[in-house]
Amino acid sequence: MTMHYDIKLAIEYSYEGAATFSRHLLRLMPLNLPGEQRMISGLLTATPEPDERVDRVDFFGNPCVEVGHNAPHETLSFQITARVERTKEWVGYPLTPYLPMLRGEIDAGRALDANAAHHFLSFSRRIKTDPLRASYAWGQIDPQGTVLDAVTAIGGALYRDMTFNPDATSVDTPPEEAFARRSGVCQDYSQIMIGALRDVGVPAGYVSGFLRTEPPPGQPRLEGADAMHAWVRAWCGQSVGWVEFDPTNNVFAGTDHVVVARGRDYSDVAPVKGILRAFGTPVTSQAVDMIPLG
Repeated sequence: MTMHYDIKLAIEYSYEGAATFSRHLLRLMPLNLPGEQRMISGLLTATPEPDERVDRVDFFGNPCVEVGHNAPHETLSFQITARVERTKEWVGYPLTPYLPMLRGEIDAGRALDANAAHHFLSFSRRIKTDPLRASYAWGQIDPQGTVLDAVTAIGGALYRDMTFNPDATSVDTPPEEAFARRSGVCQDYSQIMIGALRDVGVPAGYVSGFLRTEPPPGQPRLEGADAMHAWVRAWCGQSVGWVEFDPTNNVFAGTDHVVVARGRDYSDVAPVKGILRAFGTPVTSQAVDMIPLG
């Protein structure tokens, strides 16, 4: 199955007083992924026009745009428009290794590239050790079962036990705090699931992207479709490789999910990072449209 989408995103900031300068790092454009996803066309703009701009690719292969504004500005916005072809969908996988075998397959990997499983096994900047989460994770799985069984068991348990609540957390809430509350948004679900998979020995990483905002006829609208979305990728052994799972909606990622960036946790893929000289708390808004084409 192949899907085509027109995607529009606008992120806007307004300041109590003019920012005298700002620097931002943006990861907003969909990825080109052979066999999975193709960006047919795309444009990223900033208003006001930046005084400096550098386009590059980070270690994980994510396109990045660095912009700098040197003149005072009271508002700042970033916009993207893109047309994307998404081809990869969940079709099932052959038997994945049993959990006790997985460590041997990880150790046998010799690569140092961005997809090497060992980058995603240790805890990272945002995802720390959490004994309560680890106990929960082990309680959901069969320690002698397959890796894919562990992925679906932990993802399904979080979907069952957590409540989607945009008011429960902020972008800076630690995953262990969101887990203790059993409440949050897609970022929280994903980082908790990543930590839980690492707790049981499964390499796992973070995916940011877009989720279809108009469901197919007769199907419910998915949580998280009003803004940029997040889900999880888990390494399921040498024969299968990476599998992507959306714990917010308890589904494998497929043609309804468009990938923007991949990393170890949110800090590697944050859509907008920046510094500025201003006072007060900026007011932020975000609008996403991901429209399937006929």
